[in-house]
Amino acid sequence: MKRSEINALMQDALAFFQLNQFFLPPFARWTPEDWSASGLEVAEIVRNELGWDLTDYGLGDFPHYGLLLFTLRNGRMADWRAGKGKPYAEKVMIAEVDQVHQMHFHWRKVEDIINRAGGNLAIKLYNATDDDRLADTPVDVSVDGVQRRLSAGEVVVLKPGESITLHQRLYHRFWAEGSRVMMGEVSTVNDDKVDNCFFEPIGTGRFGMIEEDAEPLHLLFSDYVRYWPEAAHLARQDA
Repeated sequence: MKRSEINALMQDALAFFQLNQFFLPPFARWTPEDWSASGLEVAEIVRNELGWDLTDYGLGDFPHYGLLLFTLRNGRMADWRAGKGKPYAEKVMIAEVDQVHQMHFHWRKVEDIINRAGGNLAIKLYNATDDDRLADTPVDVSVDGVQRRLSAGEVVVLKPGESITLHQRLYHRFWAEGSRVMMGEVSTVNDDKVDNCFFEPIGTGRFGMIEEDAEPLHLLFSDYVRYWPEAAHLARQDA
């Protein structure tokens, strides 16, 4: 994607969140200059991959296959496995009408997906087979604490305020119906580098290339290594 397109999406997202009275932390609006002036006091933001994130799954068609999100809080997978640190994460996302999030499951993460505002959120569900295919078995889920049994491939529609719990190895694909949705996620620790299993090919991968046709308005978390002066120092600490 082009950086100018990402900048416009961030501006639009900030306006949409504010319209729905959902306010991001101050670092959501930091500029590259703010990051360049920051020291080790922001190491948790960098280390835990907080902040803006965007993917088009390497398919080059963000309006139809993509997702924009902001990670508000997160732990680290290594700490979680060792029984220390934050065992939880929280995100806010924008699901668009006609924009599909690729079918996938998580090996370790359990998450609640919440429709916080907007239109309806549709989620298609399958159990995974032992060889990671789509199973034809019934799917058992909890929708706001109420147990439901669904047919394989059935679509759950969440209205604003409703939520669903997705356990490990439960394939899911989601999209907005009617109008865009402000979607929340509360989960165990999130690590998209190692904890996603995608059913379909995803082009060049979860983290795509960016065409730098403009300066960043705000940084994606993948930009921190370029703009934060302590990035190399932190990498040596974590090695």
